[in-house]
Amino acid sequence: MSRPTTRSKNKRHRQEDNGDITSEILRKIHTTGEITSDDLSQLYKTWKPVCQGCRVNNKDNPNCFCGLIPPPNGSRKAGLWQKMSDVLLALGPDPSKDLRAAETPAGLTNLGATCYANSILQCLYMNKSFREGIFSVEPDVLRHNPVLDQLTRLFAQLHASRMAFIDSSPFVKTLELDNGVQQDSHEFLTLLLSLLERCLSHSKVSKGRTIVQDLFRGRVSHVTMCSQCGKDSEASSNMEDFYELELNVKGLKNLDESLDDYLSVEELHGDNQYFCESCKTRVDATRSIKLRTLPTVLNFQLKRCVFLPKTTMKKKITSAFCFPGELDMRQRLSEPSQFELIYDLSAVLIHKGTAVNSGHYVAHIKDEDTGQWWEFDDEHVSNLGRHPFGDGSSSSTSKAVGSEPVHPSCTDPRNGVADGHNIDVVQSQSSESSNNSNAEIFSSGDAYMLMYNLRQSRKDREKKQASGASDMKIDTGMVSLYGVPLPSHLCEEIKILNASYDDACQQYELKKEEELGCITKRRQEVRSVLSEAPVRSNEDSFNWISTDWLRQWADNIPPPVLDNMSIQCVHGKVPHSKVSSMKRLSAKAWTMIVSKHDGGPTLTNDDYCMACLVDGARTLVCGDSYRDRRTIMKQIANEAVQGNCVDGAYCVSKSWLQQWLKRKILDAPSEADAGPTAPIRCPHGELMPDQAAGAKRVLVPENLWLFLYEDAVAVNPDDLLECTTFPSDSKQCSQCSDELSEVAVMEDSLRVVKLKQRQNHEKLAMGKSIPLFPHCKNYLVPSSWLSKWRDYINASGKNVSSSVKPETLDGVIDSLKCEKHMRLLERPPELVCKRGTIFQKTDGLTIITENDWKCFCEEWGGTEEKGISAVIEYSYNAGNNLAGSGEEMPLLEEQMASHDEANSDNESRQPVIKTCPEICEECIGEKESCELMQKLNYCNEDIYVLFARDKEAPKSFLEASDTSFEQDRRVSKRSRKTNNGNLINLKVSGSTSIYQLKMMIWESFGVVKENQILRKGARIIDKESATLADMNIFPGDKLWVIDSEIHEQRDIADELSDQKTNVQHIEEGFRGTLLTANISSQVV
Repeated sequence: MSRPTTRSKNKRHRQEDNGDITSEILRKIHTTGEITSDDLSQLYKTWKPVCQGCRVNNKDNPNCFCGLIPPPNGSRKAGLWQKMSDVLLALGPDPSKDLRAAETPAGLTNLGATCYANSILQCLYMNKSFREGIFSVEPDVLRHNPVLDQLTRLFAQLHASRMAFIDSSPFVKTLELDNGVQQDSHEFLTLLLSLLERCLSHSKVSKGRTIVQDLFRGRVSHVTMCSQCGKDSEASSNMEDFYELELNVKGLKNLDESLDDYLSVEELHGDNQYFCESCKTRVDATRSIKLRTLPTVLNFQLKRCVFLPKTTMKKKITSAFCFPGELDMRQRLSEPSQFELIYDLSAVLIHKGTAVNSGHYVAHIKDEDTGQWWEFDDEHVSNLGRHPFGDGSSSSTSKAVGSEPVHPSCTDPRNGVADGHNIDVVQSQSSESSNNSNAEIFSSGDAYMLMYNLRQSRKDREKKQASGASDMKIDTGMVSLYGVPLPSHLCEEIKILNASYDDACQQYELKKEEELGCITKRRQEVRSVLSEAPVRSNEDSFNWISTDWLRQWADNIPPPVLDNMSIQCVHGKVPHSKVSSMKRLSAKAWTMIVSKHDGGPTLTNDDYCMACLVDGARTLVCGDSYRDRRTIMKQIANEAVQGNCVDGAYCVSKSWLQQWLKRKILDAPSEADAGPTAPIRCPHGELMPDQAAGAKRVLVPENLWLFLYEDAVAVNPDDLLECTTFPSDSKQCSQCSDELSEVAVMEDSLRVVKLKQRQNHEKLAMGKSIPLFPHCKNYLVPSSWLSKWRDYINASGKNVSSSVKPETLDGVIDSLKCEKHMRLLERPPELVCKRGTIFQKTDGLTIITENDWKCFCEEWGGTEEKGISAVIEYSYNAGNNLAGSGEEMPLLEEQMASHDEANSDNESRQPVIKTCPEICEECIGEKESCELMQKLNYCNEDIYVLFARDKEAPKSFLEASDTSFEQDRRVSKRSRKTNNGNLINLKVSGSTSIYQLKMMIWESFGVVKENQILRKGARIIDKESATLADMNIFPGDKLWVIDSEIHEQRDIADELSDQKTNVQHIEEGFRGTLLTANISSQVV
């Protein structure tokens, strides 16, 4: 048995077939006047089967409900059927995701560029002694010290908050830090400890009052010893406080070598000799730093930022640096201690990035209670296990044995963890010392600060606990929260914050359950209604419903109000023309919708609109008749346009009729069918003359005119003037004819005037050069006016209307004279001698003959006496005299060989121009200065830079850019190769500095700015602080640059970072913040 085909089960019927059937039924209704049930079934398409499996909803089938909702496992981008994850995303962030995991420290928010502060604050908080000391401060002291109060609150939240990260903005705002500027973490720690030391000095609790000094302060001496008598200087006995030791790392491999370098002995000799009080003379001496006492927390600041004299820039040293997990400092003291001074590594501050003034700070800190290492990267806190760079980076583990100090050297690392551009390495290696002990060695190319905690004996811990117990006698209002004593007022705040957080989590869960429950309920409702929507039998009752509303109801989470008005006709029924916009819904499904949603109206299977059917049938038949008539009329109109109509009786616009022929044949006239005679009707209501523009007409027969007239009146019955009837014997408007005749006479007269002017000024009209002769009186006119006059008199055809009439001469000549002195404001043109004849170079002014001037005065309203006369004379003087000032001014002369001996004497002299009135040098100077300022005040213009590979520039660049490129020419911004090198164009302004220009060249050609030898012509441009305007560099100038190859190449990113830092005044550091108020601290 063959398988039944389903290929065409849901295949759509062709629109043409449906249209033909509908038209036939409507024609039958118009003819018979009867409407049967079969007619209704066909017209309203109720006969179509219920669709099953259509990919999209079928508009032609009112029984198709496919595509209103997605498949069972499908979803949509928005609305009721979007993914549940997207629904939850619209609810906002889930606060429960910010819940701190058990036994995990909290992070700090980065407010923009505050990672340096976050890292230091985490290092201080994770120090248990420091944290307890801050918590021990009395509330009264906190109230009078805002910074200390905010730090205590921040520590309390870090300790007891339920959130995974804490907002650090209150503390940062209190310090008045700029959260958009990256600062140095070492400087921040130094200033913060100094500020806290002053704030804590008001506390009565000894544990809190001296916590900074007790933990971080050590003492050193600068010892100078005479090499002759062996005595120390008096100042050598002075001891100075330090809170961290700054160690060199350049050229040093590990912490041992850096400490040796720090404590090394410096020889003072030659010009640096020391004056010994005992020897009473300048002698050789030694100078060194002696460690007197060491703090509990020993901080090492690694000096990775160095100054490079060659580039005059700062650079970060990224070489690997080794440091031990435990450090014995007993032998480093000036007087070796009797007790052990073993320090354990407790924190590593890391600076990621290659630039000095940018990058990112993170902290790797050890938990004193658990021994676990944690990475603090702002909001993110990660467990590193038992090693500062993660357990995965260590191949083995060993411990130091014995009491002798261990000073291992760092060998090549064997295991690494990739970290940006560097590798942080943890390795366990053996180092031979006096007792062959072992120590863990770590290596990092980004470690910026090392913190070591003094290992305490059991006796020291008991002594510390006893000291803490004595402090409890002072009432500090301490309350235990989560096993840690906190100030009582902070305990309440933390409880409130945690309760608020818990409430936010609970509210989010309730909102989430409500939203998801509403969506689930709505989806069930839509599916249940659509499952009952199809009408199973033709005998069953049904209702009509708007497809647009049904789509919105099935796709929106909040359902819209039921609205069937869009499918209702003016008779309150259902017209057959709306069948593609509505669906046939079962009575049960309709009842389910109406029971939950208000609205209407209710349209049942009895609400077929018979009146609309009859009107539709009549319109269709009328449309058929109209199409037939228009087809016939179109043939007649085509013959009329071609001139083949012999019985033309009425005038119609030719252009209008041509457009009418191009339009498609419709069932009824359209708006474009209005106004068949509007273009040929004059403003006086009569027939426009045939010579007028756009007044061409065509004679059409009477039957065509009546058809066009009926359509025009039907479209626009209120404006009958647009279809004024003009029979073939209609007379043209006499008034319009007279006006056209006057215009024609004026045009003829104007042509005669222009012809006469061309004859009077033959050479000027053709733009030919006029030979000039000495001692002859000439006149000066603006070249721009002359060019406009030439265009005006030579215009013909279509150019006549676009040509502009020149201004009168008197006004033009007056504009050439200064108001203050009534002298000439323009310099006369330059002169050129060619074979004994003098010619002028085209410039702002043009020399014309006296005869031309007189004719111009007659033609263009000029006064001969107001003219600016110019006389050419010869002079042997080659100095800088000024023309027109009663003295002689030499002008340009091209020396040419002359075959005429009579002119040889003249050619050895300079032709000069004397003007009347004279040139006003004072006003011209002011005018040129203003023009120069405007020229230098440019913005976003192009200049051209050539990178000369052969150390030589082409001739066009050596001419100092006297000429510029075409301003409107499109030039590629990419570097393109030429025979002499690479050429680029750069967008600059007059205020662009030479430094900024060199940075653009660096970015384009890869030549560091120190190696750039930049030239304009032969002139070297090297003042970086100057602007392009200062150096007279104009738009279109051509510069060239060569590479001196003196300085080493480096990454432009470092320079850009430092440039950005300079713009932000980073060198001011923390100036203007509370950290720099009344500072008196010393860093060793």
